[in-house]
Amino acid sequence: MAVTYLMLARLPEGGLADFDAYESAVLPLLAEYGGHLQRRLRTLDDRVEAHLVTFPNSEDLAAYRADPRRSAAAPLLESSGAVVELLAVRDVQ
Repeated sequence: MAVTYLMLARLPEGGLADFDAYESAVLPLLAEYGGHLQRRLRTLDDRVEAHLVTFPNSEDLAAYRADPRRSAAAPLLESSGAVVELLAVRDVQ
């Protein structure tokens, strides 16, 4: 069963360039694990970014998060100062 996640990243002043570099490195990896970036949104002040991402299952998300290329890019995320929250979400009708 597909699982959808909402990722929220809160960015401090001056953290956007490193965060964007991190995203450029890791977002292309999603497809290798069946992940699909449905939406990528950013606040007008560039301080919060939100992603709506779907994976076939939670194991595929775990495999994506364990990818060594993602780990290699992690220093960029760290230097950006972003505080990231990942939430499993569902549609509400």
